[in-house]
Amino acid sequence: MQVKHVLINDSWFTVQLIDKKTYAISEYGHWEKVHSFLLIGEEKAVLIDTGLGIDDIKRITDQLTSLPIEVITTHVHVDHIGGHGLYDTIYVHELDKDWLVNGISGLTIEQIRTDIQRDITIPTPKTFNPETYQPFTGEPTALLADGDVLQLGNRTLIIYHTPGHSPGHITIFDETNNYLFTGDLLYDTEPIFAFYPSTSPSDLVQSIEKIAMIPNVEKVFGSHHTLGLAPTVLQEAYDAVQYLKSHQLDQFGTGIHSFHQISFRF
Repeated sequence: MQVKHVLINDSWFTVQLIDKKTYAISEYGHWEKVHSFLLIGEEKAVLIDTGLGIDDIKRITDQLTSLPIEVITTHVHVDHIGGHGLYDTIYVHELDKDWLVNGISGLTIEQIRTDIQRDITIPTPKTFNPETYQPFTGEPTALLADGDVLQLGNRTLIIYHTPGHSPGHITIFDETNNYLFTGDLLYDTEPIFAFYPSTSPSDLVQSIEKIAMIPNVEKVFGSHHTLGLAPTVLQEAYDAVQYLKSHQLDQFGTGIHSFHQISFRF
């Protein structure tokens, strides 16, 4: 499947067409190379994550659909919730709710502001001031749990609880189109992280095993780096975590473990 550019002339976001009802909204000018995804149904649309909050992502989604948009949060890290305040309906897994409401304990605003402004390669909007940047905090509209099913009207999304990178991390399977949106559980180019105190290498390994068993996946969309991976990456990831488990490497402090397309940092 060829991912094509959509002709939206924007100074910060890159919008790419996955199919006529599915868009990737990417922030390639920032070191995190984060993707958010707009999935359009007949009755409503879902925005999977809302990016860094450096610029107004709603300006983009308003150009792509007039349907009501509900936000699904893969996990509550700053680079995935930056535009949450622009939308009325926000879903999050119950185990990440506290972070959404109160912020992540131990993560200082100074560290957040340092990270948000480093290694930016294109001009940022005039509205962005890293010295006053505040990550979103607020109450979610509803909580998600493993196995939940969301209907968009002729489009079905299934929620899988996949902890490890965060306690309430989720993966979303678009059963209608056979797309798997893996958040920060699975992507390429840079190591998949589970080395902070708030993460769990062993949970992440189990979550990889879980998503590798999902049938009929035709494309895998991680939230960073390469946009759209072949489903063979699921088998590679499964084999990789079997190796990590058998060598007792699925624990803190074991370092970086590199395979063909993917790597892990524990």
